[in-house]
Amino acid sequence: MSGHSSYVPSPGIMRWLDARLPLPRLLYDSFVAFPVPRNLNYAYTFGGILALFLAAQILTGVVLAMHYAANSGLAFQSVEQIMRDVNWGWLLRYMHANGASFFFIAVYLHIFRGLYYGSYKAPREVLWILGVIIFLLMMATAFMGYVLPWGQMSFWGATVITGFFTAFPGVGQAIQTLLLGGFAVDNATLNRFFSLHYLLPFMIAGVVILHIWALHVTGQTNPTGVEIKSSKDTVPFTPHATIKDGFAMVVFLALFSYFVFYLPNYLGHPDNYIPANPLQTPAHIVPEWYFLPFYAMLRAITFNIGPIDSKLGGVLVMFGSIIILFFLPWLDTSRVRSTNYRPIYKIFFWIFAVNAVVLGWLGSRPAEGIYPTLSLIGTIYYFAHFLIVLPVLGLIETPRKLPNSITEAVLKKHGAAHGLPAGAAASPETKG
Repeated sequence: MSGHSSYVPSPGIMRWLDARLPLPRLLYDSFVAFPVPRNLNYAYTFGGILALFLAAQILTGVVLAMHYAANSGLAFQSVEQIMRDVNWGWLLRYMHANGASFFFIAVYLHIFRGLYYGSYKAPREVLWILGVIIFLLMMATAFMGYVLPWGQMSFWGATVITGFFTAFPGVGQAIQTLLLGGFAVDNATLNRFFSLHYLLPFMIAGVVILHIWALHVTGQTNPTGVEIKSSKDTVPFTPHATIKDGFAMVVFLALFSYFVFYLPNYLGHPDNYIPANPLQTPAHIVPEWYFLPFYAMLRAITFNIGPIDSKLGGVLVMFGSIIILFFLPWLDTSRVRSTNYRPIYKIFFWIFAVNAVVLGWLGSRPAEGIYPTLSLIGTIYYFAHFLIVLPVLGLIETPRKLPNSITEAVLKKHGAAHGLPAGAAASPETKG
């Protein structure tokens, strides 16, 4: 997608700067003149929303770090002091805590959009892999941030999650000791997690830059899955995409603001307002809501698999559910990119989406009764979707006919909306 730049620097300092450090030219080519498919819908606005929330999380996090005490005896008190004594501290903390949840809402919608429109297929494999790396870094950052308030759920969540590593024979105990800084969750653990929680967002920002770079090399996908064939298929990023992204951001920020001001603790856990107590275990230890599907998969394995005991099996399944995403570009054998043109796969896609939501709900339930069985069924389908449905269906499904170009698809849709015959909606250039 790279080509000749149309940027013309204005006389004076901009021309001087362009000859020495062409940063304005880079921004212009990337976010003003960059050609995007003309049929992008609002499902493609979550990338911009994620960039906005990443910046907000970093800014609020830096300010909160100025007042936070990374000490097991002072951490809980320092968080309460931020809420009560720091100017606008309550707002900063609620923005940061709810911002993490909304960050994950946007990233899950972004991932499902990529799955639906086949954004992982060639030549965008590296773009997809970088996105999965960002997702992993987000999960690590969020987990370590959840430990910092040093409430009951923070403490016991850290105890349970770091205990997973002991399932690995030989090296597991050493890994857990390295993470904890000792033999139990204590002050050294808090210091490690605080340092990493502060560092990882900047690593995320670096990988996001690579992600955007890869996107600008290969270009964006679109709802038809048809590649750009001429300049008629594209529009400049500004104002077309920026206005759409801006509107989506306003709507998303309005919902976010409602939670910050009216439901600030709705997505959290009440036990985290109780100071950490190593001698009192909460009735139900659950992670934040955005980890619940993976937590359900972890608890679904309640039986030994040959030499692999249930604990190790659950950990392998949990990590495998994320690792499998790296191989998605090669697991999907269909040549058709967009699910819009795959009627059979569309059914399986929505079953997969519902299954993911149900797994999240099961992760919040106690590990008793019928819930582990349902979690096992959901886990089996999760992996079957990637290992069976995608490879097999891509070989046997007969997709619908693809449009010849993005422009033809747009004109057909426009003509159908006005009651015109499909042939009348297409221009002579697009029919041939």
